[in-house]
Amino acid sequence: MEAAGASRLSDEDLLLRGKEDLIQMLKSLENRNVDLMLEHGQLMKDVNRSLQVHLHEIRSLKEVNQRLQEDNQELRELCCFLDDDRQKGRRMCREWQRFGRYTAGVLWRDVGLYQQKLTELEAGQEALRAENAELKEIVLMLDEERGGAGSRSSIDSQSSLSGPVPPRDGGDGSSASSTGSGGSPDHHPSLLKPCEGGSAALRWSTGDLSVGGESDADHQVTTNSPEGAVMRSPPPPSQQGAC
Repeated sequence: MEAAGASRLSDEDLLLRGKEDLIQMLKSLENRNVDLMLEHGQLMKDVNRSLQVHLHEIRSLKEVNQRLQEDNQELRELCCFLDDDRQKGRRMCREWQRFGRYTAGVLWRDVGLYQQKLTELEAGQEALRAENAELKEIVLMLDEERGGAGSRSSIDSQSSLSGPVPPRDGGDGSSASSTGSGGSPDHHPSLLKPCEGGSAALRWSTGDLSVGGESDADHQVTTNSPEGAVMRSPPPPSQQGAC
């Protein structure tokens, strides 16, 4: 306070004071100046220290800002890429939807055609089944007719085998058949008439072949002669020569 009061004194007041007062005032002012210088130095140190801290913070913040800007740029690029990918995905989705609708339409048409073909095949199968049933009935009828024809032929052959036989004598020697002259033409009228007529034809009986089960020499034949005689075929060579 004294130094502050001395600094406010005018020149006239300083001239009125003595040396000792001036010296004391000067020392007090110098001490005050030194204190102020020390205080100023301390303040400057604090300011410098705070400036260093702030500069360090600013550098760190700049680095953080740079990193954030880089991240922001990467995120922008990623957003652009994702947006492009999203646009491509939407276009592809629309393409797939169109392709799906087209494929579904084609499949529906194919399914309709296949169902129509299946219906036609089922109708053809039913027709074939009916035709097979008719063919089976025809085959059964033919089998029955063939069986009936075989039975009739066997009956005809049996009736031809059991036909009328010319009467024979009692073997008293009075007739020509009992005398043993079997080679005479009079004794074989049924064998001679087909040869003499020329128009009579011999017919082999197929029923005798299928039913009789005998050798060729025992098979029966019938003639178209008026007598309708039954004879064994063929005649011996001697009789053929006689004809």
